[in-house]
Amino acid sequence: MTFRPLPGITIAAALLMALLVWLGAWQVERLHWKLDLIARVGAHMTAPPLSLDAILAMPADTAQYRRVTLHGRFDHAQENYVFATGADGTPAYHVLTPFQTDGGRLLLVDRGEVPKEKLAPAARAAGNVVGETAVTGVWRTPDAPGPFTPAPNLAKRIWYARDLAGIARADHLRLAAPVLVEADATPNPRGWPKGGQTVVTFRNQHLSYAITWFALAAGLFGVWFAYHVSKGRISFK
Repeated sequence: MTFRPLPGITIAAALLMALLVWLGAWQVERLHWKLDLIARVGAHMTAPPLSLDAILAMPADTAQYRRVTLHGRFDHAQENYVFATGADGTPAYHVLTPFQTDGGRLLLVDRGEVPKEKLAPAARAAGNVVGETAVTGVWRTPDAPGPFTPAPNLAKRIWYARDLAGIARADHLRLAAPVLVEADATPNPRGWPKGGQTVVTFRNQHLSYAITWFALAAGLFGVWFAYHVSKGRISFK
């Protein structure tokens, strides 16, 4: 039996293999984290709604995706609209409306989606609930605008991201929390806005990434081994 691997190549290969194995193990850890997140969010989405006081007392990451019921009044005069696309790819808008709770707190509610032809409040006046009401929805912290997000059209109150801080500044709102309550699918009069637009999808390719890293490590070992066998530096005779 012969075992005389070249030191330089062997050290370099060992370091690279260690890195690849570490990356694979890291992806396995991320896989378990993602599966736990999916299970936790699923449980939040199906649990009974909480009160506003209860959800405000939670840490921000714990409150995410929980259902909450608010009691108070909408301020439809300060609607804002966030550009989106409907399920069929046509332009649509999410209607974000300030909601004053009975306890004196102010929150923004994403009441749901309207098509472009229903953007004007007059086109869906029956859907703008007046007076005391209750709304149940999902507690969400939206993503901040990115560097390439277009600037809002303040004259038309149209935004291209759910920029809560920007909306609050523009309308001089003092929000109780930097969150949106995404209204559930309870029908509105005449159907608009149409709630229930919360999308719960999590990209989960960690298993395939882990397999890729481990396969590269195994491939690298195979190349190192085959090279040394071909040079007669490793032999089992």
